Amino acid sequence: MSISIEQVKELRDQTGVSIMQCKKALEEADGDFEKALIVLKKKSGAAAAKKADRDAQDGIIVIKGDDSRSLILTLHCETDFVAKNEDFQALANELADKAFADGAEAMKEISEEKIAEGIQKVGENIQLGEVSEITGTVVGAYNHNGKNTAVVALSGGSADLAKDIAMQITAMRPAYMSESEIPQEAKDKAQELFEEELAKEDKPEEMKAKILEGKLNSYFKDQVLMSQSFIKDPSKTVTQLLKEAGDVTIESYKVQSI
Repeated sequence: MSISIEQVKELRDQTGVSIMQCKKALEEADGDFEKALIVLKKKSGAAAAKKADRDAQDGIIVIKGDDSRSLILTLHCETDFVAKNEDFQALANELADKAFADGAEAMKEISEEKIAEGIQKVGENIQLGEVSEITGTVVGAYNHNGKNTAVVALSGGSADLAKDIAMQITAMRPAYMSESEIPQEAKDKAQELFEEELAKEDKPEEMKAKILEGKLNSYFKDQVLMSQSFIKDPSKTVTQLLKEAGDVTIESYKVQSI
């Protein structure tokens, strides 16, 4: 039978898949709209299976939350081109909305079918990545281009302050929150490296000891969040920033990146 342009358009508007796929599904279903939907759903599962082994290392990170709770969801695809695709981004947001409203497990129950439909639309492998949640007295998040994200929970202060700390973490990538978290092994390795460098210099041992101390302090300063210079005002450290806000402390933070 002849398939009209209007039928194809209606199926495309409802499913988001290509015009050619819609036309073929309607032809296979002899023009029956409901059957065509079933045909497309079956083919979406087959398409997902075919692409399952392809690397999906790009993607997008989305955040859903309020002032006391944030959820971070990563959805992977194969290329940055698809990561910017409206259908792909809509899928990521739909899954994140579901996880934020009903929990990660409820979201995962529908994710396989939703992702299979997404694969049919965009033509690339799609995989659900990390899903995490942070709660606290005050929570703020920063998402840089959908690729690098941090969420911070504070004991007080404001959502704007939490967002500033999240931005700090996203930009500066501290390895530790405080100096007490630095393992002795990391300190020993750094000291060994700097001692080897100083051994080549013709300086008094007392001077070398002071230089070594300075090198170690400088090296770990940038790796410890609380010791870092605040990116919006380098004249103060993150510790000073939190103290000025009323002795606010960081309860926890989470980083996700692609």
